[in-house]
Amino acid sequence: MSVTVSYIRHRLQECYSRQEAAALSKIVCCELLGQSTVDYYLGKDMILSSNVEQELESILSRLCNFEPVQYVQGFARFLGRTFRVKPGVLIPRPETEELVERMLKQVSPTARILDVGTGSGCIAVSLSCELPEADVRAWDVSDEALAVARGNNDSLGASVRFEQHDVLTYQPDGRECYDVIVSNPPYVTEAEQADMERNVLDWEPALALFVPDNDPLRFYRRIAQLGIDLLVPGGKLYFEINRAFGPDTVEMLRQMGYSEAFVEQDISGNDRFVIAKK
Repeated sequence: MSVTVSYIRHRLQECYSRQEAAALSKIVCCELLGQSTVDYYLGKDMILSSNVEQELESILSRLCNFEPVQYVQGFARFLGRTFRVKPGVLIPRPETEELVERMLKQVSPTARILDVGTGSGCIAVSLSCELPEADVRAWDVSDEALAVARGNNDSLGASVRFEQHDVLTYQPDGRECYDVIVSNPPYVTEAEQADMERNVLDWEPALALFVPDNDPLRFYRRIAQLGIDLLVPGGKLYFEINRAFGPDTVEMLRQMGYSEAFVEQDISGNDRFVIAKK
């Protein structure tokens, strides 16, 4: 069967804006079907076997059902590496790349690091790859997320040690000790759901996204409480945050006894990170 770029773009424009459809059609043609970029921009037809034709129709149906393209592809890029993702695991965001980049400029190459709520493992695995002498551990409550994270760890040659814990109920045994705790925990309030895109709201795991409107800092508070026991003196917390709660997060940490707590902005100028020292 001969398939045109314009056919794919037209199908996608039934569900997406012209700009979004153009971006998705390039991914479909070049990354999923193997068309060269030159042929794509020339608008050349693709000759597809019946099996690949069926695969294309499945891809277009999934995208028109607002499934994230990363789930359709089965991977997401993060700091130059390819991480496997699937429904049930949060898709890594560019803001989280910024968080890791900040850490790589500040964290000791031999640091003991704990990543709380690791998801796909993008933070922990990236730190382990870039800081091979560091001792990196990662927690998550989800079996599914841990399976994906372990797979990414193995495929990327990292050395993260993964553990299944619910941070809200975990009790330290007095034997653990870290120089750094990092977390990108759930921080989207229930009220914010109304403004979210369907490809996030319908597909990405609510467990990794949402917090109650009446307690938006619940995970930050609990992780900071654990940090009092788990961090060495002078150890640091690194948080990715909801841009609406930067000052509140800093004030909470200061009241808990952390020093040098401050907010940093992301590349878009939004309050996005909080760093604090024990």
